[in-house]
Amino acid sequence: MSFGWTCLGHDGAARVGRLATAHGVVDTPAFMPVGTAGTVKAMTADAVRATGAQIVLGNTYHLMLRPGAERVARLGGLHRMMDWPGPILTDSGGFQVMSLAGLREIDESGATFRSHIDGSAHHLSPERSMQIQDALDATITMALDQCVQIPCSHEEAATAMRRSMRWAARSREAFRARDGYGLFGIVQGAIFRDLREESVAALTRIGFEGYAIGGLAVGEGQEAMFATLDYTTPALPETAPRYLMGVGTPADIVGAVARGVDMFDCVMPTRAGRTARAFTSRGVFNMRNARFADDARPLDPGCPCPLCTRHTRAYLHHLFRCREILGPMLLTWHNIAYYQTLMRGLRAAIAAGRLAEHAAALAAAWQAGDAGLEGDEAS
Repeated sequence: MSFGWTCLGHDGAARVGRLATAHGVVDTPAFMPVGTAGTVKAMTADAVRATGAQIVLGNTYHLMLRPGAERVARLGGLHRMMDWPGPILTDSGGFQVMSLAGLREIDESGATFRSHIDGSAHHLSPERSMQIQDALDATITMALDQCVQIPCSHEEAATAMRRSMRWAARSREAFRARDGYGLFGIVQGAIFRDLREESVAALTRIGFEGYAIGGLAVGEGQEAMFATLDYTTPALPETAPRYLMGVGTPADIVGAVARGVDMFDCVMPTRAGRTARAFTSRGVFNMRNARFADDARPLDPGCPCPLCTRHTRAYLHHLFRCREILGPMLLTWHNIAYYQTLMRGLRAAIAAGRLAEHAAALAAAWQAGDAGLEGDEAS
């Protein structure tokens, strides 16, 4: 099966489509649960599948450190090791290297850094990143890029962006093309329009199977992020999938979908699941809050996950207060299921030409909280 994205419909800038890969089809807009180290934390692969997720994300930086890409390859690849036969996208490691303040040096050859685990020295070049992701058998490989924190100067953003474009060309050259596999370039440039446009032009000259928008959700705020998307996504090729990296909240996703983004990932729903924060159709709840101690209703009526169909808010509150591991497991399952429900609703709304109305209804329900639900008090 060849790698390719097909548009099935528009509603304004928003698109509904289908991505064909060597490991199966992904309906877009899509949310990819994050499986950084070869597992979506607190979930089995069967549980992830049950939420409706069609694609997951792994991470080059973490997997190269342990268990090691070559070991993963000897064990049959990441799909077999983590029991996920569907598509897997692997982040190139650029963002994680950026996060190693004081432990890394970046030059034209790549990034030299020390492991946050044991202090061992490593060098990650565009060529090595491609080699690692190939060994992992990533369905979608990401070009190595250099990220910058926001706020930053125009000069700092320009230097990192232009180096990322040179690395993108080297990544394209080193990528081993295979039927049904794809390489995505990453648009950089912080929140500077001229740099983003320069980056898009450079990437489209090189040519990639998909295009990611990186360097956002790193401190700029939602308004600046949406403004950046307003001029970035229209410049990207209409026939290729668009991926906004590391985003985000449900409201972030709805706004980005309306601006033409097709793919998302974020640690937020799994991290929130481990810290008692529940994403629901009525907003975000802290399940340690005492108001849930006697609440016998499901967390989110209508949600098909095991938490909502078999347990009560009071039980979930009890599990977190007692620090029982089942609490994070159940709530992580719910949060991932909620994100998948959100994406299904967005796809249906775009196909029906009513995304604006659907987005307004979502926002109104999040704002209302529990107010208006029968027998409840305002949150």
